[in-house]
Amino acid sequence: MRRLRSVKIVATLGPASDSYDMIRALHEAGADVFRLNMSHGSHEEIAEKHAIIRQVEQDLNSTIGILADLQGPKLRVGVFAGDSEMLDEGAKFRLDLDKAEGDSARVCLPHPEIFAALEPGASLLVNDGKIRLRVEACGKDFADCTVVIGGVISNRKGVNVPDVELPLAALSEKDKADLECVCGLGVDWLALSFVQRPADVEEARALVQGRAAILSKIEKPNAVDRFDDILAVSDGIMVARGDLGVELPVQNVPPI
Repeated sequence: MRRLRSVKIVATLGPASDSYDMIRALHEAGADVFRLNMSHGSHEEIAEKHAIIRQVEQDLNSTIGILADLQGPKLRVGVFAGDSEMLDEGAKFRLDLDKAEGDSARVCLPHPEIFAALEPGASLLVNDGKIRLRVEACGKDFADCTVVIGGVISNRKGVNVPDVELPLAALSEKDKADLECVCGLGVDWLALSFVQRPADVEEARALVQGRAAILSKIEKPNAVDRFDDILAVSDGIMVARGDLGVELPVQNVPPI
């Protein structure tokens, strides 16, 4: 069985959907591609899911695609003495490299590469953009900010830096290990998270060595600016509207 429709349906597998019976039912209901989220699960668990998908494919004599989605570099704040703090609009708040527990005035941001790239006026978005900070002054180990949009900030919340290009490779050491694992298993597609430049895709392609097609996720403003160049070295594109809608005004995402 091969579905000839142009539009394909991608289904992400999770704890409620990773059994043989459920994967088979999902495929029979219309799922063409199963996405393995490499942010969750051990290599052994990923291998088990892969084997089940291929068994369903064989039993139904039906083509199924497998997409492994790499986590990419994750930027997070440290921890707070009270687990969380309320940041009020207009308040001052510092991010720094001090590993001491945070409070209402500061917290650790254990990513020196962010401080190296920041400039006054840049925005920092915390917790999927729910909190917005404006950088007033910064150095190699700190950023003094004003709270533009307040809210509750808590342990290890994610940080987005939309205004600057970060000197980060798209592939972390975890990603490289995950890449080798899934390419060894035999996935069809490899999705790259937080691509910033064509070189990110070319680095992955050199490691993949033809074992999978490469899908570049467009989820940062500088990836939008370099879209043509990224497209030229990619096999496919995913518009990752979640993170792109954090780093850009959400209403701008559909026309982009």
